[in-house]
Amino acid sequence: MKKTPLIFSLLLALTCISFRLSAQQNARPANFNEHNLFSAGVASSFIAGLYDAWYPYKQLKQHGDFGLGAPDQVDGELLLFKGNLYKTQYTGKTIPLADTGKTPYALACFFHPVKVYKHSGTLNKTAFYNYLDSLLSNQNGIYAIHVSGKFKLVKARAFPPAQKPYLPLAEMLDKQHFFDHADMQGDMIGFRTPKFMEGPHIAGYHFHFISADKAFGGHVVDLIAEDITVEVDPLTSYSLELPQIAGFERFDFRKDRKEEIKSVENGKKQ
Repeated sequence: MKKTPLIFSLLLALTCISFRLSAQQNARPANFNEHNLFSAGVASSFIAGLYDAWYPYKQLKQHGDFGLGAPDQVDGELLLFKGNLYKTQYTGKTIPLADTGKTPYALACFFHPVKVYKHSGTLNKTAFYNYLDSLLSNQNGIYAIHVSGKFKLVKARAFPPAQKPYLPLAEMLDKQHFFDHADMQGDMIGFRTPKFMEGPHIAGYHFHFISADKAFGGHVVDLIAEDITVEVDPLTSYSLELPQIAGFERFDFRKDRKEEIKSVENGKKQ
């Protein structure tokens, strides 16, 4: 008789777990793919000035637990890591974000690394990207990349809130705030997308950083890595949600914005 309450409790717990898993699965889109890169918005229209948030964070987290993007009005830098949202403010401080807000542009996937590499020794930015290139053999593949370990230097940046009428990001580079994070343990969350995705996405590498204590971060402009672990998740598809805002309906995609995207990514005029 003494075992009956215990058995009942176990059955109740299993029922609750099953219900939660079912609810999570039902919350995901019908075309859900765990190896998919999801994009809320179009990179080229975002960097050209479509900064008003429209896509809910709650919906973004249905498409992934790993990613990056921008907060409303480009007010800092956005990072999604292990299912948690973080925002690096233009002051350099990083804070956790509730999922009640919205984003004008973000990328997300469910991160399931299939390969892990360890590198000992110093790598500057160029050497680091060359190292990644040696690991990622499919030049037309999409990769989600998590880099963790010790960094001698991470130079990061964030923008203050943009003011209307919005200027393209490439014309706001003088408003960037840069931060040098030295001798710090942390994580870089990012992607490498191929050339054929240029425009809707930022082709090449794109990383955001967060310190191990979650106090510092930002968009990575430069780095010196020391001892790092690289986890790689090859993605097999991508999907895109078009912005549901008036500015997107009138946006002219005929202009070539490749140089603008490079300038914004590197934090300086090309």
